[in-house]
Amino acid sequence: MCRRLQKGNVEEHMIFEKSILKRIRAEFPRAASDARGRRRAFMDNGTGTLVVGRAARAEAAARIDCSANIEAIFHESKDAEATILEGRKAVADLLNAPSHDSIVSGESATSLFFSLSYAMARDFTGKENVVTTDYEHYANLSPWIELQKRGAISEVRFARLNKADGTLDLDHLKTLVDDKTKVVTVTAASNALGTKTNLDEAGKIARAANAYFVVDAVHHVAHGPMDVQAIDCDFLVFSGYKIFSSHGSFLYGKEHLLKALKPYKVAPAPNEPPHNWEWGTRDQAKFAGMKGVTEHLVWLADQVDTKQKRDVKVHSDRARLLRVAMHAIEEYGRDLSKTVLEGQGSVPGLLQMRHVKLYGPAEPKRLEERDPTFSFKLQNMSDQAVVEHLWTKHGIALRADNFYSRVPEVYDVPTMIRISLVHYNTPEEVERLLKGLDELDQP
Repeated sequence: MCRRLQKGNVEEHMIFEKSILKRIRAEFPRAASDARGRRRAFMDNGTGTLVVGRAARAEAAARIDCSANIEAIFHESKDAEATILEGRKAVADLLNAPSHDSIVSGESATSLFFSLSYAMARDFTGKENVVTTDYEHYANLSPWIELQKRGAISEVRFARLNKADGTLDLDHLKTLVDDKTKVVTVTAASNALGTKTNLDEAGKIARAANAYFVVDAVHHVAHGPMDVQAIDCDFLVFSGYKIFSSHGSFLYGKEHLLKALKPYKVAPAPNEPPHNWEWGTRDQAKFAGMKGVTEHLVWLADQVDTKQKRDVKVHSDRARLLRVAMHAIEEYGRDLSKTVLEGQGSVPGLLQMRHVKLYGPAEPKRLEERDPTFSFKLQNMSDQAVVEHLWTKHGIALRADNFYSRVPEVYDVPTMIRISLVHYNTPEEVERLLKGLDELDQP
């Protein structure tokens, strides 16, 4: 039985004090209630976060004021070009990319992974293999599986999970890599389990085999800093709607690789990256939205105590502030995760609930190994019944699903219930969730 935290201890050690949390929630127009006025705690963030006001306002303004297409002499066109450029620079700073020309936009993470896989396949002979993991989202599985079906590669290999704690078996991953491995592709964090991948070790394995190292950052991007130069990945993908903006996704690629690979494109399109990787006219509003997200994070860095403003090696001052904000968000995520697992005051956590089966890392001392994302099942009760109870009785917005992840297949279950928290969630919301589950956990 895990120790129960006293409520005062939780609040005393949280990086975001109540006053900061209040200001953070004011940044999100729908943090407290939905458009119908229903007060609820939004915990479905792994499927898509709420939109921050700065992003929404920037996107609306760009949609109206810069609606013309680019490459014309009049103001709307020039403003659209400037908006796209500023958004590209903002994404580069978010990822600490060395150049905005290494940032490619796309319709979705899935479309970008398919585009990337097809470009790579043009240089493959059919004898190569791709190594990935058993806890990937299918956006980062189906493109490689499709190459195998088409005979462009010989095999997709899956590094297994340690099913007891939901961690990746990196030793097994290493044994799967050989001289025919051309791609090692892993998620930064599982969208089902919350488990983080040791990207340093995965990258070393990829580089030792002279394979492309590809990172799916879609789930982790809202939970902690992503530094493509420190990771030394060849490519990284994330989605705007998973980090407080709207749909549309972005790919980082090392510039020499973006130039060397030959993506599919229409003939008149430019031949230089990032433009040769982008299909059709860019949506300036999506770029404006991402700039709005970075403005929110820079604002958040200002709210954090000065002791958090650590010295990090980045290529711009905005990138430094973004690191500060994301490190603070990551630390706050650990605070919330501790409460989810251990409880608060008299309210038990998931580890104390007798009928809850939790998937993924469950030890409070291992919080650095996970994002604040938890999947579980309640014995003798259907997932959907649990979700409906939490929504109708407690105003908790979450879902049961397979989350387009390979994880439910590995554990041989059709669905899981998932809690996914971000920095606008509060300890009080977590307490509401735990109270609702505790009602169902009674004999």
